[in-house]
Amino acid sequence: MEQIGLIGLGRMGQAMGARLRAAGFSLSVHNRTQAKADSLLAQGATWAESPAALVATSDMILTILTDDAAVEQVYNGSVGLLSAELDGKLLIEMSTIRRSTILALVPEVVARGGQMVDAPVSGTLQPARDGQLLVLAGGRAEDVARAMPVFDVLARRVAHLGPHGAGTTMKLALNMPMAIFWAGLAEAIAMGRQYGLDTAQMLAVYLDSPVALPALRAKAPLLLGEQAEVAFDVTGVRKDLIAMLATGLDAGVPMPTGAAALGTFAAATAAGYGEQDMIQVVEFVSDMVRKTGVAARG
Repeated sequence: MEQIGLIGLGRMGQAMGARLRAAGFSLSVHNRTQAKADSLLAQGATWAESPAALVATSDMILTILTDDAAVEQVYNGSVGLLSAELDGKLLIEMSTIRRSTILALVPEVVARGGQMVDAPVSGTLQPARDGQLLVLAGGRAEDVARAMPVFDVLARRVAHLGPHGAGTTMKLALNMPMAIFWAGLAEAIAMGRQYGLDTAQMLAVYLDSPVALPALRAKAPLLLGEQAEVAFDVTGVRKDLIAMLATGLDAGVPMPTGAAALGTFAAATAAGYGEQDMIQVVEFVSDMVRKTGVAARG
């Protein structure tokens, strides 16, 4: 087995790291907040003081970070990945970021003697824990093949979509309809509530129709008061939408519906919903309507 490095120990990073350790991989980890490494260190992972230090103990380095700024810092910081010699190393960038960020990093990685695959994932915490993610890969076929022993532990399927940037582009294209759906659902339920419709009945009708995303079945109980672990929060959707819009505009594609969804998720984040599950954008819109004090007409 090749030695694995992992940078980014948020919810997804910790779940993926635990899978890799359980599969027997040697794992070195780094995170901006060291305390988030405690669980993986208890499982036998080793701590690296910096991204550059992690390079020395790793053959393949996975990064799954918050946003483009975090990726830039991990790669280009004073003790970043690109400050080390990457001879023969494979960097696997799994963050959901702009396509332009990936394409800017690839030549820098190659210049340092390494190779790179962009491989963001579709799926949230439970699929990550179960090794049931969908990996969306971009890069050279031989590099994707080299990464397959790692992907096989993490994913139910690997879709190699083309050259560098293809995996990232697909991830943004995949998440955009989802974000727009949740924003539209929030407005629709707020309208129904204004006219006295029962939320549980509305959700039951949605789920018995072709309108709803499959994800709604798992999320609907949260709107009815059930408590559950946050898998993907409002702020995360906002962050992804920013990357989607930037990438779309780079391609000359107008993004009016995406921009509208971003407005909703940005406002929800500003209103204090940022750390809540993304489905709570529904409650944000309804709460905003209630606070206006405007009664439905007709």
